[in-house]
Amino acid sequence: MIRRSIVPVLALTLACAFALIAAPPAAAAELAGVTLPNAVEAGGEQLVLNGMGLREKFFIDVYVAGLYLPAKQKSGDAVLKADTPRRLVMHFTYDVSKDQVCDAWKESLAGNRPNASAALKKDFDTLCSWMADVEEGEQMVFTYAPDEGTAVEVQGEAKGTIEGKDFADALFASWIGDKPATGKLKKGLLGG
Repeated sequence: MIRRSIVPVLALTLACAFALIAAPPAAAAELAGVTLPNAVEAGGEQLVLNGMGLREKFFIDVYVAGLYLPAKQKSGDAVLKADTPRRLVMHFTYDVSKDQVCDAWKESLAGNRPNASAALKKDFDTLCSWMADVEEGEQMVFTYAPDEGTAVEVQGEAKGTIEGKDFADALFASWIGDKPATGKLKKGLLGG
C-alpha cells in the first residue's frame, strides 16, 4: 500500500523535474510594461541584454532602455573603453518631440564631453537631423559595430551610420557615462 502511493508521487516529481530541465530559458525581460529580448544579433555577433533602465523626468516614465553587449558588464567605463559591438534600444512610454530628443543629446554631450571637438559636435548635429517626434510604443535603436560606426534606427527606419568610436562612446555616455540622464537609468542598464 505504501509503494502504490509513492509511485504516483515519484512519477509526478520526475515529470516536474524533467519539465524544468527541458524548459527553454526565459526569452525576454520586462520593465514598466516593456518587454525586450534577452539577446539580439548585431553585426553577425550575438549580444546579450546587459540590463534595462527606466528614464523618468518629472515623475513621468519617458522610455525604457535596454543595453546589449557581447558579455555582461557592470562598469560603464569598461563598456566605453571596449571596442566591441553594443546596442541600445529606447522604447518610448511617452510621446516626445524631436526637439526634446535633440535637446537631451546636446545636454548629454555638454555634460559628458565638455571639450568636444567640432567634428563630434557635427556628428551630434547629424544625429539630431535624423530624429523625429516619437510616440508611445515607438523605438530608437543605436548599434555600434567596430570599423563601421553607429547605425541609427528611428521608428523602425534606418537613418544612417555615423562613423567612429569617439561618436559611439559620446552617445552611449548619455546612458552609462559619468553624467548619464539619471543614475537610476545607468544602474539598471549596468545590471544593478
